[in-house]
Amino acid sequence: MIDYLIVGSGLAGIAFTENALQNHKSIAVFDNHSQNSSSIAGGLYNPVILKRFSEVWKSQEQIDLVNHFYANLEVKLKNKFDYKIPIFRKFYSVEEQNNWFVASDKPNLAPFLATKINYNRYNGIHSPFGFGKVMQSGYVDTASLLKEYQKYLIKNNLFNAETFEYDQLIIQSDSIIYKGNEYKNVIFAEGFGVHDNPFFSQLPLDGTKGELLIIKAPSLDLDVIIKSSVFILPLGNDLFKVGATYNWEDKSATPTEQGKQELITNLKSMLTIDFEIIEHLAGVRPTVKDRRPMVGTHPKYKNLHVLNGLGTRGVMLAPAMAKVLFEHIEHKIPLEKEIDIKRFKKINWD
Repeated sequence: MIDYLIVGSGLAGIAFTENALQNHKSIAVFDNHSQNSSSIAGGLYNPVILKRFSEVWKSQEQIDLVNHFYANLEVKLKNKFDYKIPIFRKFYSVEEQNNWFVASDKPNLAPFLATKINYNRYNGIHSPFGFGKVMQSGYVDTASLLKEYQKYLIKNNLFNAETFEYDQLIIQSDSIIYKGNEYKNVIFAEGFGVHDNPFFSQLPLDGTKGELLIIKAPSLDLDVIIKSSVFILPLGNDLFKVGATYNWEDKSATPTEQGKQELITNLKSMLTIDFEIIEHLAGVRPTVKDRRPMVGTHPKYKNLHVLNGLGTRGVMLAPAMAKVLFEHIEHKIPLEKEIDIKRFKKINWD
């Protein structure tokens, strides 16, 4: 019997797969890549909500896991994914500067917010009020990570590049049969694709479309991530990732002219230099209205579990949420109420 059948190989699926393998569990992964939010994600990890200068939920705990998790993957896959680089929040007024000083003096934010205003001058960016520096931040090259991890799974005969057929599941009291193989547990880590899942489609996953640009700007010499109305992330070779939009109505993964123009407008409000658009990307983030992940076990089928709702902070949340779900399944450690799917008390699971 195989310990885990994992549906989805985005950030959530990879994180759970790694937890299982590191604990000597047998696994099989199914993914037809119909959901691509992880592969086109901005990939930033940032312990601070920069709109309000407030702490991200369980930020230090998540950052510590991020450092450990992605470092291990780099060793395992012999590749570079995690780029530790500060985020510079552009200030627009003296009032914003003052709000930053107040925030940086709080014990929970002090490890993340530099106490001095940074007046670095970057060609093409007008910033008379300077920047606030966020520490313990960076980004993960999610597209490269997903590609290399899939190669690893294929090499070890652990990957099935096919559409998962829910009606082929035979649910027994202590195991699951799927296409002739027996599994102890099934983990659904499908992102926005959970809407097609008959076991968990009732979950209130909203989904927020995000669009990004890859631009070329030879005269923009950045060694940090700039955050303003959009973020500008240096990729090397004069290339930069720019994002992101938030669309709560359109649930398609198709880039739109409207999204493109919104990004261009915001970018032009920040840059005084020319740039060329190289690529335009889009995906649907698995978001939840209460801004907490959706983790847990089906109330009727004890072998079916969900790992979803990581939203815009998938790079940070995936390692932590995969760990708590694994420990919940294997060691019966209760899930915190704020992430457990049991919090959605009005759902009819019949």
